[in-house]
Amino acid sequence: MRLDVPVLLVVYRRADLTARTLAAIGAARPRQLFVAADGPASASERLACDAAKTAATAVTWPCEVRTNFAVENMGCVARMNSAVDWLFAHADHGIVLEDDCLPAPDFFPFCDQLLERYRDDRRVMHISGETYASVPPADSYYFSKYALTWGWATWKRAWELCDRTMAGWPAMRVRPELQALFDTRDERAYLMSTFEQQAASGPVWDYAWWYTCMTNGLSIHPSVNLVTNTGSDSRATHTEGDTVCHRDVGSLSFPLRHPPAVLRHPRADMDTFDHRLVGSILKQQRTWRHQAGRPGRWLRRTLRAGS
Repeated sequence: MRLDVPVLLVVYRRADLTARTLAAIGAARPRQLFVAADGPASASERLACDAAKTAATAVTWPCEVRTNFAVENMGCVARMNSAVDWLFAHADHGIVLEDDCLPAPDFFPFCDQLLERYRDDRRVMHISGETYASVPPADSYYFSKYALTWGWATWKRAWELCDRTMAGWPAMRVRPELQALFDTRDERAYLMSTFEQQAASGPVWDYAWWYTCMTNGLSIHPSVNLVTNTGSDSRATHTEGDTVCHRDVGSLSFPLRHPPAVLRHPRADMDTFDHRLVGSILKQQRTWRHQAGRPGRWLRRTLRAGS
């Protein structure tokens, strides 16, 4: 069995992680592999970047390999946006993996089947390999407002809507449809302030994509986690020390069991906010134990600063 969905692998300077992810991709044997790489940010990174490109193209199965290697460092935002643009200049749908996103075997047929099922359904914007639902739904997947990007898939028709500068935010922030997406006051406050800051300062690529998907449709999450992030070491750009990384992956039963309707799962979205974002931290900060310990924490910080 070979995968007909094109796969985009985006790499930078981590050959070891790249090799692990490529091996997982190779097990699915896609017919087309797109490899995009950023250039080194300094001369000292050149060898590591070259090694990552070598690892990303060490294909061991019959496959059309296309490469898009930046000579100079573009930075994460420009490189990711241009890499996905490049994919969709050649395909109308695809799977996107960064070098530290290690997929389970079932991730590929999961994306393959749902990319086809929802190809023309403009209510669906994105397919994620992650889940944080504390109680797995009875169906094989559910619909969410969160477009999680540690292993994902989408269509050219959705990517073309991406508001990369969040230019639509000033009008969107006051619309009742946006407010209706929030399930708690914490979630509303966090996302409103985050989107406000991102729009003002120039958004990170995945926040712009989250915002686009959230305001244009729904995302799909599997009932079991299908991708783990292996990139929390000192080489990480955004996830160094991130405790959400390195989560276990599972498997699905096929054929997939489809939800009866394209409706958002609020309970699972609350779990995503708690466990993927900051919801549980905000709840913990309101406990009497945390409040009682504030003077002591302030004193310890003051003493460390003065030493």
